[in-house]
Amino acid sequence: MAGKGDQDAEAVLVWQRPERGARGPAPERSREQLAAAAIGLADAGGLAAVSVRQVAKELGTGPASLYRYVAGRDDLVDLMVDAVTGEIDLAVELTGDPAADLVALAARTQEVQLRHPWLLEVAPEAMRVGPRGLDYLEFALCALEPAAGLTGQGKLEAVAVLNALVAMLSGVELRARRSPTGRQAAQSAYLGTVAGRGGHPLLARALAGGAAGAPAGGNRPRAGAPVEAGAHFERVVRRVLAGLLAPEPPS
Repeated sequence: MAGKGDQDAEAVLVWQRPERGARGPAPERSREQLAAAAIGLADAGGLAAVSVRQVAKELGTGPASLYRYVAGRDDLVDLMVDAVTGEIDLAVELTGDPAADLVALAARTQEVQLRHPWLLEVAPEAMRVGPRGLDYLEFALCALEPAAGLTGQGKLEAVAVLNALVAMLSGVELRARRSPTGRQAAQSAYLGTVAGRGGHPLLARALAGGAAGAPAGGNRPRAGAPVEAGAHFERVVRRVLAGLLAPEPPS
């Protein structure tokens, strides 16, 4: 009996298979239709709402008929991820400034993630890219072309770290949106009150935005002021990129 490792070794991605076989009747559905139906389910109920059976129900057909197009749920998720990746605008003209171009790409990527929150539920896999994902990667690498101090591997690592950062910040933004406003205010008020008692002067100074070495007096965080998760998106991305785009040390 073949073990799991053998099954994984024999796996063939949906992109490596023809959309329709050379024989048999013309397909009644398309991968785009399957992806659209699955995305609709995920947008409404999260990734857990997606299954071959549910997609078949949405399309008004039997589950068995969908196995002419996909081998299983993993194929569906691959189709979904690639379809929404296509919503990221890659027609934007590059400026030649890698940091500026990648910050703009990160912002456009986050817009798609916030529009389709289930994207953040997809289990991360190295190189999980389809045709549109390859276009995205090529665009990001093109933006990095002026960064002469980076090797090809360094550029790929920079894109991977940037994508992970955007996903993390998108998750923070989504959780902030879902959290009741009253609870956010209560949490902020608690943090401000505790930090302002004097036992955590560095925290109080950081919350107040004070410079290192500045006196803490008069700089207490304002109790009850909710923190906007997306307010500092560009600043955070730029700071991370500053490190990622620094010339690599000689090996």
